[in-house]
Amino acid sequence: MNMKLTGKLLGAAAALALLAGAATADNWRAWNIHHDGHPNTAAMDRFAELVDSKTDGEITVEVFHGGVLGSQPDALEQVRLGAIEVGNFNLGPIGPMVKEANLVSLPFIFKSVPHMFRVLDGEAGAIMAKGMADAGVMPLAWVDAGARSFYSQKPINTPADVEGLKIRVMNNDLYTAMISAMGGNPSPMAFSEVQQALKTGVVDGAENNFPSFKNVGHYEVTTNYSLSEHLIIPECICVNTSKFEALSPELQAEVRAAAEEAALYQRELWAVQSEQARKDVEAAGVAVNEIADKAPFQNAMASVYDDYLAANPDMRALVELAQSTE
Repeated sequence: MNMKLTGKLLGAAAALALLAGAATADNWRAWNIHHDGHPNTAAMDRFAELVDSKTDGEITVEVFHGGVLGSQPDALEQVRLGAIEVGNFNLGPIGPMVKEANLVSLPFIFKSVPHMFRVLDGEAGAIMAKGMADAGVMPLAWVDAGARSFYSQKPINTPADVEGLKIRVMNNDLYTAMISAMGGNPSPMAFSEVQQALKTGVVDGAENNFPSFKNVGHYEVTTNYSLSEHLIIPECICVNTSKFEALSPELQAEVRAAAEEAALYQRELWAVQSEQARKDVEAAGVAVNEIADKAPFQNAMASVYDDYLAANPDMRALVELAQSTE
């Protein structure tokens, strides 16, 4: 065989090999509700880059930001069914679907953000992860969404300071029960309505993390931000369970490692953004009120926990496990 023909055959073989590799590459779509500039957007882009490099292109991830693939409930269902492979989800909406995930919506279940991550990285987190995986949404890594605290026209130092106040909360029975247990009047409403409600006095206060408090302008119509940290609800980088389990053990390890690395990157970005948001609102004249002892708030939640555990007795062991985590 002459050298020219041999070269052509070798070239054709190489091209076919590349085409075969491309044909067998696993191309994943990922959902993210956040936009440019948000820590989660940067982290999801980092996740996609890491998956590509760690798997040598055997798996590629295209991230769709800004919720363009649907609302969170829609995207959550699509990941469960495998129509979308990956999602960056808040655990709040997963709670009604996965009882174990509802742990994070119990008020004051976590003492702080670091305590939350210790719980999630331990046995309680493993139980939550299994429940989510069984439902089709497997968490690969946990990311930070901050701690939600009260803001109002007066400082809140004890549960008694909430008494009589109309406080906007998300639409969840646990959150309304939390306000009622402190003698307040829970006012569920759409997030888009809160600014005007605060301005006109329809509500006396609301609750959220520092970046949200600052970025949507609620600090402009509020004078006090009190660090109750009553809800610390994490987010996750989650994958369709069947899709993940179909991978080889080696690829599973690389994809999980990519998610964990991206999550650590997100936590760093979130810490910077939260610190800057606090500085910005303080500079604007908002008084940030430190609460030295959160025990009275936690104690005030006794009726909330009693009612919840009476309705969900199989959650008692998990709740106690989280509470006992140092």
